[in-house]
Amino acid sequence: MTQTTATVRRFVGWRIAVLATITAAMTGPGQTIGVSVFVDPLIGDLNLTRSQVSTAYLIGTLLGALALPSVGHWVDRIGARRAMSFIGLGFGAGLVVMSGVQGFITLAIGFTAIRWLGQGSLSLVSTVAVTHWFRRRRGFVFGLMMTAVSALMSLAPILLNLAIEAYSWRTAWLLAAGAVWLIVVPIGWFGIIDRPAHIGQHIDGDAKAAPAADAESDRSHSRRQAAGEIRFWVLSLTVATTAMLITALNFHQISILGEAGLSSTEAATMFLPQVIGAILAGLGVGALSDRIPVRFLLAASMGLLATGLVMVEIVEPGWQVVLYAVTLGAAAGAQRPLAATVLPRWFGLANIGAIQGLSTFIGVGASAMGPLAFSLVRSGVGQYRTTALLFAVIPLVIGAASLTLSESGRSGSAG
Repeated sequence: MTQTTATVRRFVGWRIAVLATITAAMTGPGQTIGVSVFVDPLIGDLNLTRSQVSTAYLIGTLLGALALPSVGHWVDRIGARRAMSFIGLGFGAGLVVMSGVQGFITLAIGFTAIRWLGQGSLSLVSTVAVTHWFRRRRGFVFGLMMTAVSALMSLAPILLNLAIEAYSWRTAWLLAAGAVWLIVVPIGWFGIIDRPAHIGQHIDGDAKAAPAADAESDRSHSRRQAAGEIRFWVLSLTVATTAMLITALNFHQISILGEAGLSSTEAATMFLPQVIGAILAGLGVGALSDRIPVRFLLAASMGLLATGLVMVEIVEPGWQVVLYAVTLGAAAGAQRPLAATVLPRWFGLANIGAIQGLSTFIGVGASAMGPLAFSLVRSGVGQYRTTALLFAVIPLVIGAASLTLSESGRSGSAG
C-alpha cells in the first residue's frame, strides 16, 4: 500500500508529532518505569530472587539492544508508517509473552521482547517519524514531544498497578498488549505519513523546499561514516550515561529512598516531581538546542545528573527529597531531545534511522547495565549514598569531554 501524492493544504507535520508522541508514550509497559510495578509480583509468584529478576532484565535489555541498529536500517528502508505498524503488533505480542512467563528463562525471553520492541524499536520509529517533517524547529518540536511523552508515560505505572490490584499481574500484561494493539497499530497504518513529499508538502510546512533542507539531505552520512566521527561518540556517551544511571536510580528508587527514611508509598510518589523536572528541562533544552552550541547543553545535562547523584548523600524526607526528584527528572528531560535533534543536523536524513538505531542501541545497552552495576557496588560499599557518589564521577568526566566537542565535520558547520 503506497501513500498518496495528493497535496494536503494544512501542514501535516504537527499531526505526525502528536501521533508519534502517543506511540512513544505507549512504550511505557516496556520501560523501567512500567516494569518496576511488576518486580515484586514476579519475585513472589515465580519464586525468584530480586537479583535473578534484575539479571533477567539485564539479559533481555542487552539482547533487545543488539537488534536496534538493524531495526533502524529497516525503518529507513520500509518507512516509519509500515515499521510502526509491524512493531506495534510485535510489541503487543511480547506483552502477551510476559503474561505467561513461568521462570527465569521465559522471563528473560519476555524481557527481551518488550525491551527490544517497546523501549527500543517503538521509541526509535516514533522519533524517525517526526524527524523527516521538521528542520528549523526540530529542537523545539522534540522538546515538546519528549516532555509530553514523559508526562504521559508517568501514567503507566499507576494504570498498570491499578490493573494488578484489580485483577492480577498476568492480566495487567494482557491489558497492556490490548492497549498497544488498539492504539499503536492504527496510528501507524492510518495516521503516519513517511515524508512531506508524499502528500505534496515540504519540510517545516514551507511553501517550497528550503535550501537548508536540501543541504541536509545532500550531506547525509552513512551509519559507518557517522560512527567514524568523535562527536557521534561524545553524544552517544552522554545518552548512555544518562540511560545507565537514571535507569539504576529509578529501578532502585524504593530501596534508595527507603534507606533515606521514606516509606515505600512516599518513595513511589517521588516519580511525580521527576516528571515535573523532566517537563521543565525538556522544554528548555528543546528550544535552546536550535539556538546554542550543543556542547553546552550536553555538559549541562551531565552536570544535572552528577548533582542528582551527589544529592543522594543528603536526601531526607521533606523538601530535600522533592528537590532530588526534580533534579533527577531534569537530568533525564535535558537529555531526551538532544540526540533526536542533533543527529539529523549533523548527519542528514537519508540514513537517520540507522544512525539513531546505533545511538539507541548504545543507550539501551547502557540502561541494561545500570541496575545491576548499581546493586553490585552497593553490595560492596554497604549503602546507596556512597554508591551514588562513586557513580557521580562518570557524568562529570563525560560532561567535561563534551565541552571540547567541535560540531563541525565532514558535513560542514552544524550549528
